[in-house]
Amino acid sequence: MSDQIPSADVDAVTGEPGAAEPALDQIPEEQRADAEAPAPESRSRRALREIASGSVLLSVCSIIVALIVGGVFIAATNAQVQEALGYFLARPGDTFAAIANAVGGAYSALFQGAIYNFNSPDFATGIQSLSTTLTFATPLIAAGLGVALSFRVGLFNIGGQGQMLIAALFAGLVGFKLDLPPGLHLLIAVIAGLVGGAIWAAIAGVLKAFTGAHEVIVTIMLNYIALNLLNYLLTTTWLRAPGANDPRTPPTDPSAVFPKLFGNGYSLDIGIILVVVATVIVWWLLERSSLGFRFRAVGENPNAARVAGISVRAVYIWAMVISGALVGLAGATQVLGQITSGFGSDIDAGIGFSAITVALLGRSRPFGVLVAGILIGAFQAGGFAMQAADNVPVEVIAIIQSVTVLFIAAPPLVRAIFRLPAPGATRRPVKRTRTKGAVVR
Repeated sequence: MSDQIPSADVDAVTGEPGAAEPALDQIPEEQRADAEAPAPESRSRRALREIASGSVLLSVCSIIVALIVGGVFIAATNAQVQEALGYFLARPGDTFAAIANAVGGAYSALFQGAIYNFNSPDFATGIQSLSTTLTFATPLIAAGLGVALSFRVGLFNIGGQGQMLIAALFAGLVGFKLDLPPGLHLLIAVIAGLVGGAIWAAIAGVLKAFTGAHEVIVTIMLNYIALNLLNYLLTTTWLRAPGANDPRTPPTDPSAVFPKLFGNGYSLDIGIILVVVATVIVWWLLERSSLGFRFRAVGENPNAARVAGISVRAVYIWAMVISGALVGLAGATQVLGQITSGFGSDIDAGIGFSAITVALLGRSRPFGVLVAGILIGAFQAGGFAMQAADNVPVEVIAIIQSVTVLFIAAPPLVRAIFRLPAPGATRRPVKRTRTKGAVVR
């Protein structure tokens, strides 16, 4: 009799005699699930996966795609590129060089107009570009916070224009009608702006809560009402500046004007501090307070929130009041900070609608809105530099912003372009199959 052990009874790993391993289809179902379970994921790999599938990277990728699309429009509208295309087949290198010069020059001007001007004689002068960016960003952040908060509650507040106009009216009236001591005058003017925006937004909140009126329609109509109301008041002697040729208010009293942070050489004022404080307050409200919990619960599922005992009506009203107050802060910063020589019905400067872009780009998160507001402010400040330096149409900046929002609204498309994992995706499980005497992975 042979002393060799049959191969079926030999362990394939140790080479020692042992019992034969059953085939995979012979293993009970619960044991087979354990055999096919994914291997434990390391902490570092899990962190990288969460970063790769997170909203921050998705927003960054959307901006990259938007800059690429913007570069195409810059090249297409450049006279040198168009001229080089006329003899592309003869000298294709000239066309590519013209494209590189056009796009590179435009984005270089964008950076120098928004962050730092390398052609300035000293650092203090060069950094004025960043001061301009933050000045543009101040009302965008405030209004973006208001829109983002309404988004978290499931409301679509597109009445930023009307809320800013009423807030500007309230803050302006206090700014040039009242005679108060410095400091107190500014404080009351800011509070008046907050109250004006809150009152105008509360109308939409009350109608939504008690009649079911859609907030989109209501806020659009309130925009028209506020615009025409302000236009009418600017034709009266009560609001119009004496002797003014155009419908504008009197200038704001110096005691109600935001002081500059770094002197008159820079446009930045304390409004940026107010919006940073507002960002922290909104974060605490949404993430740490009981009211914020009710906001988020109603935003996720109003029916379930109602069953849980949450007053959905009260949440809608308070959400619109706070949202309007934040947008009102944007209107107050316009009147008391940038435009102190009097204002007209164009005081909102499109910020009410740009706030929607900021809120979407910031993923309706307070600190995301802060960064998004600075980014859009940089686009606006740098857009004028692009137009002046390279004769780039300022509409290209609007195209970049629009394409950014377009891609942010289509996360699967961005993930497909950059091959990013979906949220919550894990590594494919390691399938273990068993053969007689061995485990094959």
